[in-house]
Amino acid sequence: MQVRRLADYIIITLKGMAMGAADVVPGVSGGTIAFISGIYEELISSINTINPSLIQVVRKEGIKSAWNKINGNFLLSLFLGIFISVLSLAKFLSWLLDNKPVLLWSFFFGLVLASIFFVGKEITRWTLGTVVILIFGTALAYFITELPASENIDSLPYLFMSGALAICAMILPGISGAFILVLLGSYKTILDAVHERDIKIILTVGLGAILGLLSFARLLKWMFSHYKNLTLALLTGFILGSLNKIWPWKKVLETKTFGDKTIVVDDINVWPSAFEGDNQLILAIILAIIGFSLIFILERVASKK
Repeated sequence: MQVRRLADYIIITLKGMAMGAADVVPGVSGGTIAFISGIYEELISSINTINPSLIQVVRKEGIKSAWNKINGNFLLSLFLGIFISVLSLAKFLSWLLDNKPVLLWSFFFGLVLASIFFVGKEITRWTLGTVVILIFGTALAYFITELPASENIDSLPYLFMSGALAICAMILPGISGAFILVLLGSYKTILDAVHERDIKIILTVGLGAILGLLSFARLLKWMFSHYKNLTLALLTGFILGSLNKIWPWKKVLETKTFGDKTIVVDDINVWPSAFEGDNQLILAIILAIIGFSLIFILERVASKK
């Protein structure tokens, strides 16, 4: 476990807040934010240490040793940031999605586009295998973004499963956990539960997320340990394929209304000139450039540390 000061943990909390903000938006992955902020592999490794053997550590060495083993201060700071962000920004981001979608998607499009270069350059050796895996990841993510949304479902067992699947997507760069919830038909139910502080639903989804996170982290840890370049190629492909979902200018073909919430279930990407309504092109380009530049600013700050 790294030796960190209080200021370091505050920065980790801020990174968690950025992850939480990204995870609320259907189409953007908190895993992408974790990767570009330099904490992805530490996050996966730390989660992977949470297993039944901790009980023996607590019995023999005490709670403090177990806490240090799981990198507890890091995880607490990060998930505190995610929790703060989801609770405080969920309503604001929902408003932006409804009222300023082009501008919001433009910012995230620039951010995610830059992430492709950021993650891709971590591949130390390009082979035919990495190229094939990159293409596969791109095609898979693109296919996922083309799937139609499901009807809104609010049964607790289904929400538990939704939480488990979404958290796996949330820690994968390029695959949006929030979009998986849209596909499963659970997005509005969970977002409303956060707004209304519905503890039963929040707890159910949270337990599912914990189960999914602990299970999936083991697979990711193994992949990074044994096939790092191939794993990075797959993640780069996921991010590249996800650009289809977050292209700012779309023509809506079909929507579904769940209560007072309308969800787009079918749309196509169009050029700004073919966009119906104000394409806000100049401001959208500026926000995309800001999002693109932010990645390289974060990388420079991280490299100095």
